[in-house]
Amino acid sequence: MSDKRRNNQLELAFMTEGRGEAPSPVDGGTESRAAKHASDSPASTEHLMEEVCQRENLKKALQRVRQNKGSPGLDGMTVSELPDYLSEHWPTIRDQLLSGTYRPQPVKRVEIPKPGGGMRKLGIPTVLDRFVQQAVLQVLQDRWDATFSEHSYGFRPNR
Repeated sequence: MSDKRRNNQLELAFMTEGRGEAPSPVDGGTESRAAKHASDSPASTEHLMEEVCQRENLKKALQRVRQNKGSPGLDGMTVSELPDYLSEHWPTIRDQLLSGTYRPQPVKRVEIPKPGGGMRKLGIPTVLDRFVQQAVLQVLQDRWDATFSEHSYGFRPNR
C-alpha cells in the first residue's frame, strides 16, 4: 500500500487516559477500561476501507438502508433508486472511498414538531451517504463492539 493511500486511510485515535465523565477504576468506578493497551485494541486499521468495500458488507449495508427506508436527501434520490445508481457509479465511488477522496453531500435540514411544542431539527443525508455510513458502521462495529464495557448499552445492537 502506498504511503499516500495509507495516510488517507481511516485512522482511529483513542485516548488512553481516563479523562471521560465516568470515574476511572482507580477512583472507585465500577467499570474497568476495556482497551488498556494498544495490544487490546482491534487489529490494524490499514485495510479498513477494503473491508468496507467488500461485496458481502455492501450487500448487508444496502439491505439495511432499504429496510430503514427514509426520505430522500438534497439530491432527491429515493431508496428504491439506489441499487440502479450503485450499478452504474460503484467503480467511481469505490475508488473515492479507497483513495480517501469520497466526500459526503450536504445534509437536508428538516424540522418536525415536537410532542410538547416546538420544533425538532433533523439532518437527512442522501441515500448514497446513508449507504456508505452503514457500510462503514458495520465494519467498525464488528471490530470495536467487543472492546466496549458489558455495562454499555447506548446505540449498540441487541443491547
